[in-house]
Amino acid sequence: MQLSNSLGNAPVLIGAAHIAIRRKDAAILPASDRALLFGGSASFTIPPGALVVSDPVDLDVPKLTDLAVSLYLPKNSGPPTVHPLGLHTTYIASGDAAGDPTLSPSATTTAFFWLSSVDVLAPSRAGVIVAFGDSITDGFASSLDKDQAWPALLATRLTANQSTAMLGVLNLGISGNRVLRDGAGTNALARFDRDVLGRSGVRWMTLLEGINDITFSAIPGMPASEAVTAADLIWCYRQIIARAHMHGIKVAGATIMPVQGVETYTESGEAVREAVNQWIRTSGAFDALIDFDALMRDPAKSEQAAL
Repeated sequence: MQLSNSLGNAPVLIGAAHIAIRRKDAAILPASDRALLFGGSASFTIPPGALVVSDPVDLDVPKLTDLAVSLYLPKNSGPPTVHPLGLHTTYIASGDAAGDPTLSPSATTTAFFWLSSVDVLAPSRAGVIVAFGDSITDGFASSLDKDQAWPALLATRLTANQSTAMLGVLNLGISGNRVLRDGAGTNALARFDRDVLGRSGVRWMTLLEGINDITFSAIPGMPASEAVTAADLIWCYRQIIARAHMHGIKVAGATIMPVQGVETYTESGEAVREAVNQWIRTSGAFDALIDFDALMRDPAKSEQAAL
């Protein structure tokens, strides 16, 4: 398991860490509980900007299993490294309850704190698909605790097919993220190493990002320098493809879906979206194509999504 303090400005003291198979709500299967050590230590400090990796534990994890990760913080951590749109309930309790079979939470949230990833030992034929993108990939507005974001649905579909059952899907979407500039999280080019190359067993990645680059310049008060051209986005896509290929990772390009009706829609932005989609479809730069635009647009009005 990996814990990250990449966005923190102060050291984070972890007093205890546990992992288990989740049974229901804030309860685990007691027999599955494992105390985690990090470099042989149950208690440790994560420096600002750092990522730490636990020692391995012997725990059989069936496919599509919910895991429960519990952390005890003996003192105030300051602002945490957080994924705000966790889409699963996180339970907060007082004191050291990391090993408790059932938590009695004093509060709940839907964000993930400090947890970066959980790696499992798998057969050599297994592999990972990274879903790299923004809120559409992250799962914005999908149902809480239902695993309805499209990467989760893809994982379920792959598992049900014998020929693809050894492929896992990692959701590395960040709501509000942009390809070229920072905003909600660091830009896609800057986070590529951490979120794609830093993951184990990656064979493929999907790239569905760019709509925020196109529409954010229409937000009131945004400077003109925030605007992007189709050439800007295409250049970034080429960079991501080239870097992925250097590490043997294939890239499936996904077309950008229509947004007419959203307050940040503009005709100039629509022209950029259409030009980018045309390049994604015809350039041959990607190893595969996922045409979300063709699937989701209104047949009678291509700049608008079907409802």
